[in-house]
Amino acid sequence: MAVPARTCGASRPGPARTALPWPGRGPRPGPGARRPPSGPPRPLLLLLPPLLLLPLFAAPGASAYSFPQQHTMQHWARRLEQEIDGVMRIFGGVQQLREIYKDNRNLFEVQENEPQKLVEKVAGDIESLLDRKVQALKRLADAAENFQKAHRWQDNIKEEDILYYDAKADAELDDPESEDVERGSKASTLRLDFVEDSNFKNKVNYSYTAVQIPTDIYKGSTVILNELNWTEALENVFIENRRQDPTLLWQVFGSATGVTRYYPATPWRAPKKIDLYDVRRRPWYIQGASSPKDMVIIVDVSGSVSGLTLKLMKTSVCEMLDTLSDDDYVNVASFNEKAQPVSCFTHLVQANVRNKKVFKEAVQGMVAKGTTGYKAGFEYAFDQLQNSNITRANCNKMIMMFTDGGEDRVQDVFEKYNWPNRTVRVFTFSVGQHNYDVTPLQWMACANKGYYFEIPSIGAIRINTQEYLDVLGRPMVLAGKEAKQVQWTNVYEDALGLGLVVTGTLPVFNLTQDGPGEKKNQLILGVMGIDVALNDIKRLTPNYTLGANGYVFAIDLNGYVLLHPNLKPQTTNFREPVTLDFLDAELEDENKEEIRRSMIDGNKGHKQIRTLVKSLDERYVDEVMRNYTWVPIRSTNYSLGLVLPPYSTFYLQANLSDQILQVKLPISKLKDFEFLLPSSFESEGHVFIAPREYCKDLNASDNNTEFLKNFIELMEKVTPDSKQCNNFLLHNLILDTGITQQLVERVWRDQDLNTYSLLAVFAATDGGITRVFPNKAADDWTENPEPFNASFYRRSLDNHGYVFKPPHQDALLRPLELENDTVGILVSTAVELSLGGRTLRPAVVGVKLDLEAWAEKFKVLASNRTHQDQPQKQCGPSSHCEMDCEVNNEDLLCVLIDDGGFLVLSNQNHQWDQVGRFFSEVDANLMLALYNNSFYTRKESYDYQAACAPQPPGNLGAAPRGVFVPTIADFLNLAWWTSAAAWSLFQQLLYGLIYHSWFQADPAEAEGNPEARESSCVMKQTQYYFGSVNASYNAIIDCGNCSRLFHAQRLTNTNLLFVVAEKPLCSQCEGGRLLQKETHCPADGPEQCELVQRPRYRRGPHICFDYNATEDTSDCGRGASFPPSLGVLVSLQLLLLLGLPPRPQPQVHAHASRRV
Repeated sequence: MAVPARTCGASRPGPARTALPWPGRGPRPGPGARRPPSGPPRPLLLLLPPLLLLPLFAAPGASAYSFPQQHTMQHWARRLEQEIDGVMRIFGGVQQLREIYKDNRNLFEVQENEPQKLVEKVAGDIESLLDRKVQALKRLADAAENFQKAHRWQDNIKEEDILYYDAKADAELDDPESEDVERGSKASTLRLDFVEDSNFKNKVNYSYTAVQIPTDIYKGSTVILNELNWTEALENVFIENRRQDPTLLWQVFGSATGVTRYYPATPWRAPKKIDLYDVRRRPWYIQGASSPKDMVIIVDVSGSVSGLTLKLMKTSVCEMLDTLSDDDYVNVASFNEKAQPVSCFTHLVQANVRNKKVFKEAVQGMVAKGTTGYKAGFEYAFDQLQNSNITRANCNKMIMMFTDGGEDRVQDVFEKYNWPNRTVRVFTFSVGQHNYDVTPLQWMACANKGYYFEIPSIGAIRINTQEYLDVLGRPMVLAGKEAKQVQWTNVYEDALGLGLVVTGTLPVFNLTQDGPGEKKNQLILGVMGIDVALNDIKRLTPNYTLGANGYVFAIDLNGYVLLHPNLKPQTTNFREPVTLDFLDAELEDENKEEIRRSMIDGNKGHKQIRTLVKSLDERYVDEVMRNYTWVPIRSTNYSLGLVLPPYSTFYLQANLSDQILQVKLPISKLKDFEFLLPSSFESEGHVFIAPREYCKDLNASDNNTEFLKNFIELMEKVTPDSKQCNNFLLHNLILDTGITQQLVERVWRDQDLNTYSLLAVFAATDGGITRVFPNKAADDWTENPEPFNASFYRRSLDNHGYVFKPPHQDALLRPLELENDTVGILVSTAVELSLGGRTLRPAVVGVKLDLEAWAEKFKVLASNRTHQDQPQKQCGPSSHCEMDCEVNNEDLLCVLIDDGGFLVLSNQNHQWDQVGRFFSEVDANLMLALYNNSFYTRKESYDYQAACAPQPPGNLGAAPRGVFVPTIADFLNLAWWTSAAAWSLFQQLLYGLIYHSWFQADPAEAEGNPEARESSCVMKQTQYYFGSVNASYNAIIDCGNCSRLFHAQRLTNTNLLFVVAEKPLCSQCEGGRLLQKETHCPADGPEQCELVQRPRYRRGPHICFDYNATEDTSDCGRGASFPPSLGVLVSLQLLLLLGLPPRPQPQVHAHASRRV
């Protein structure tokens, strides 16, 4: 039956046609036969009454022919099955390869993968790796606290007193407009020499640290210079850490002042545009600087908030959202007389990337009107935080209010909801330039353990929307050693080019006191971090012993994967973590939900499940058996899993010790090595070797011919027992070289491929060998030389019988070029061995069919001729004949379609160049009928790692985007001229000219990432696979006067569906079209508003520091604005109107509370 399609805002295909089973005896009903009435959109399968069968039906253009009877078409199907099986038995060599393995039984051993032992060993190795980083982190954090405690604050410190390597110095020197070049402050900057280091994928200097200071912070401020002074001592600790553990990567101290000091030194990755990097906004810093948060942001949208102030608020909210991580929960509401959520989220939701994007888009739609009602806003916020029926962080609770000012203190609301315990912190933000009394806003923050901030202009947004983290860090500092716990982050993109990493973090506390008996300092100094590259963790996992379809994965407490073969983000924005849920990395089902929950809870487990898996090329879906085994990784928040197919329980390990003892030097003298040499290819077939890391000194290359050459040259120098080589990989490669050569000798060499219209025969093995015979066929071989990364190889292991793989065609590309008989169809099957009761599949063999020749053969096999040389049967006017796929190809469509719905063969010559296309693109009407009659089932999923071309900007005006333009009323209003709004406007124009658009710039563009030419997006993927119908089946596609008969039958022991159908008489049946290609979802995948109503299971960090009885809340913010003079304002406004703004020098100083 038809199943409605879930689409991204699109409706399902047009109304399905009524399909009727056809018994297969007798001709099609005549025009006078009564048809069933039209049904609902879902098709009805109705038995055709025998009384309606007429003795004869004359097809148009073929008056003497009738549609083939069912038993005839079943006979054709058996002939096709026999032909395929016969060719594969002769040329595939499955049985012969089994014998070859048995004959060489002394050259290998059968080893067992024991899942529980394997996964526990890998978990232990990862734990040891991370523990070494933890020890280094603790040494750094302790040293930093002691260095800062011993440091004497200097009020008169100057830039020339501090000597350090400024990581951005080289980029700024190259920029003639750089502010620091103008001031000549480079005298304090070291000039270093660097060397390439493959571990860091960068040029580094191991003798120094580097310093990065955000663009919007003045390097010469007293706070920054004192910070640089005391953190210089960390350099020696960094160096000593590396001496003890040479595998350490970046060691970083992120200061709460914004200064980043990292080791080893390397130049900063210079962006194309303004550099917006600030360590305090990095995922690892946010996680280490505070406990999880439940945050409600309320925004004043009363009538007094308009123009520039409203824009400042919108930008401030977006910047605030960027300070939240996946451990936090948030909601955003606007208020005037009453409060309402800005988005479809009616409660706190996880602050993940997709939810934050929904908020950011919704915030842009806020409109100012009405009067200010603080009570409505705060009551809404407290109600949100008191809702215990939802998933949330259950740690720090806070309300962030953005307003332009007001007089109401809403004390009654605080008394009702928050006093006397004050469990919810209140942070207030006065936005824009105005003359309102800010005392009520200050009082709200101070009375509720929060902080008051002012955002008079654009330049103050970033600094003031992240300073609240200092307040949240107070309970952590006061908790002391109890809070000194290492946390490991989600996966994210390293800003210095290391790739995907996880980071261990440890907070650094201020241990100073103002004097004897004074209260303990409650400031967090910053966060220490040490990176671990995902590739280093992957190296600890077994890979080639698990087979092509076995793998290791790991997830965190959010269910996000940090290890998984499907973790392949196409584009990364280093401002955001890479968050791919385990249930999105695989095809979700109930069993996997249970496994995920158990892993998050830190349990051990094992489960065998039947599940769906996507093929490597994402065109097919297979139903397979998999064994899942999982254990927690101790001392971390991670859990490790192992997935094994049943046939990968055992694997082969070459045992070439006898040969090795006979050979002294070099390894190229080993038996069977000669069959890797290109000189043997003409007689033995071309050999592709998997580009694996056989030896440390082996030069990698994407060109397999070059890689093979490098491999052979190295083998001329390496001994068989060399310590620099992986003996398992090397010996298995040589073993499989000999095994596949014997297949050539015993089977392929004596056969004439042309007799059976074959372009090539081939064999691929777990050991990494792909042998293609004859040698000339290698010119057209496009499969991956790594069998484990070849779709045909992995699918053959998962499927019994013969797997057909037509050439991949995209509907947008031009059809296949059928010249020189070079287009082929792969047919492959796995070789299953049974050795001593142990079953395994170490190889895949197959043939490559000549498309045109087999298309002709297909027509003969599906005809009334018994062989190709027999003349075609002629049907006279007085005789009755059944149509067949050869004689009647103008009236009868005959096709072979694979299990993914892709065309493999057709009796229509004009369709040969469409082989490999989804059949709906060839015959939409027939494909829809096959789907509606359960021959195919649809599986839809979402790819959250896709990359899409950037969308062109909607506004192409010449003025800088985001710049506020005053109205005529503003110019006529003297109050506007005399207020601070003119100064704010001037500042905005300057920032707009520098930053291009503070309000609307794409983060990737602003960061200047040269690779960020595409943006991440969500793509909907649709795959089809065989449904529940296995038997032969006849049906009618009811289209009024354009009805079509068709027959469909699965071919035994293959992944093919044989379909015979009348060609359409007219186009009235063209209604619905099934889609298979990826489609972009503009709404970022499934409806987020619906998904948050059924959130996936997760657990937050097990530690929470949100309260300490000794906390001093007296430092809660104060005003810092200044009233510019009227003369200055008039001058600035004239410059603004003339369009001649002076050169800006934005300097946002570190917060005053930083001084110790």
